[in-house]
Amino acid sequence: MEKVIGRHKELKELLHFLTSKKAEFMAIYGRRRIGKTFLIKNFFKTQKCIFFDVTGIKNGTYTEQINEFVKKVGEIFYGGAALADKGTWWDAFDILNNAISSIDKRKKIVIFLDEFPWMATKKSRLLQVLEHTWNNKWNWNNNIRLVVCGSSASWILKRIINNTGGLYNRVTARMELHPFNLYEAKQLLRANGIKLSNQQILEVYMVTGGIPLYLNHIEKGLSAQQNINQLCFERGGFLRDEFTNIFASLFDDTSQYLDIIKTISQHRNGISKNDLVKICNLSSGGRASGRLKDLEEAGFITSFIPYGHKERGIYYKIIDEYTLFYFHWIDPNKTGFLKITNRRNAWQHIAQSPDWKAWSGYAFEAICYKHIEQIVRALNIDSIFNFVGAWKYTPKKGSKNDLGAQIDLLFDRNDNVITICEIKYSYEPFVIDKQYAANLRNKVEVYKKHTGTHKQIFIAMISANGLKPTMYSEELVSGCAVLDDLFKE
Repeated sequence: MEKVIGRHKELKELLHFLTSKKAEFMAIYGRRRIGKTFLIKNFFKTQKCIFFDVTGIKNGTYTEQINEFVKKVGEIFYGGAALADKGTWWDAFDILNNAISSIDKRKKIVIFLDEFPWMATKKSRLLQVLEHTWNNKWNWNNNIRLVVCGSSASWILKRIINNTGGLYNRVTARMELHPFNLYEAKQLLRANGIKLSNQQILEVYMVTGGIPLYLNHIEKGLSAQQNINQLCFERGGFLRDEFTNIFASLFDDTSQYLDIIKTISQHRNGISKNDLVKICNLSSGGRASGRLKDLEEAGFITSFIPYGHKERGIYYKIIDEYTLFYFHWIDPNKTGFLKITNRRNAWQHIAQSPDWKAWSGYAFEAICYKHIEQIVRALNIDSIFNFVGAWKYTPKKGSKNDLGAQIDLLFDRNDNVITICEIKYSYEPFVIDKQYAANLRNKVEVYKKHTGTHKQIFIAMISANGLKPTMYSEELVSGCAVLDDLFKE
């Protein structure tokens, strides 16, 4: 079995789950390619237990799903013997229960139903069979450990965790798997023999995010730019058409989901639900909310209320790095740019453009939001902040003397202080000159004026390669977090 990188909290939870003295039922979910199956299999196959695992077949028929299930029973409990089944899920679960009854009562039995939403085809009644079996048999067997898994997070949440029927309140443990942070991504690359600098790993992360499967496609001996070019722009590159494949596997009606997420991707600071509904011609009722919830639970977007602007309602923004990269660079370049440019050098050309430099600053800002824990430790405010967010003020049209301002990140602290952070991505230490210093002072004044705060304002920098000392940095900046800080555990 392969070594599990990171996932320390999850491994501890799985051990507790396995060693419990009663029957346990876990639901595990997270976006596709996040490593759910890898984690479960690599943990339980190294433990003293009987591990029964079966995976749903995408677009498989009712009969195909049952045949695969019964085949697995024969492999795991009967040494590969072919078992006859009568063609219903009731029969299939009877076969499994008969196999379980023949096992030594001292042995733990883990039943792993992977991609369960694919197994539960329409009119199959599999969910009802599972409900009945858990409630009448497995729940009373202290050696049973049931794990239900699926990439469709909304399906798992609705049908399993928040089930209002026979499985109501039956789940004893739930686990949502998240992407790796920068520290974990670096550990995975190191385990694969890839020793890139933090700067190079950051560039890879801007494209792949913390998705383990994508990181496993990074090749030794290639730079970040070479790897990105090979994965995203060369014919057959793994990430070139990955986005289409993900959506096809998650959503039946993909067109409207694609319209929604593509529209959100065009708004750097997020878009309000009201504007999104208008642009995408959505019904403002439950259907639009349901689709947005599906996208959020699948790990593509997040909802938020802008700091200090509760009256604006809910906003949405993309939080998945690969999705952002796909819509901004891969999808537009599939037809035009790549037809006239050597695919082997496509990304090297793009990476020198002003557009990429501007976009990488945006991507770095989004990554910083995923590493708030590391940032507050670097700024020594980890125990005293109680709110984090961004802030923006746009003057009304026609205002002559009213200045606008945007704050990348701020921490509203419980010691009567607000720390305002500027986020800058550059290959060299950032320089605060006279003009930039004036801009910082303006931000502070506009913020004070329009929020009415009486708290002390501190300015901090989050700069990938630090600050070059100047008279202005000495005067204005109270702290600085650098790229290496984001890579801390």
